[in-house]
Amino acid sequence: MKTLAELKAIKDKVRRSVEIREHAEAETKILVGMATCGIAAGARPVLTVFVEELAKREIQNVMATQTGCMGDCQYEPVVEVISAGKEKVTYVKVTPEMAKKIVEDHIIGGNIVTEYTIGAARQ
Repeated sequence: MKTLAELKAIKDKVRRSVEIREHAEAETKILVGMATCGIAAGARPVLTVFVEELAKREIQNVMATQTGCMGDCQYEPVVEVISAGKEKVTYVKVTPEMAKKIVEDHIIGGNIVTEYTIGAARQ
């Protein structure tokens, strides 16, 4: 049996994860394509890493959530980062390790990880 303090900590952690996934007013949205092909390519652990990294770093005003088919099956898992007043950035073949770097460099640092983008993949 968990202590009341341990249960409260678990509740707070889950609440923060839900807030990150449902924060509709967020200035930045991280959308992970989770149609059948995305899930088969590993999108679920990618989304999990985004949510965990945002929570761990206590990043505010950023939402990470799933979306349907993005139409580029050969590039799955596909992740779009949409920030207010900026062009959408599409990352492709994203792994959990790449998701950590996207949070560090793009979300926190403001620098697009160009080698992970769809433009780099098409060259």
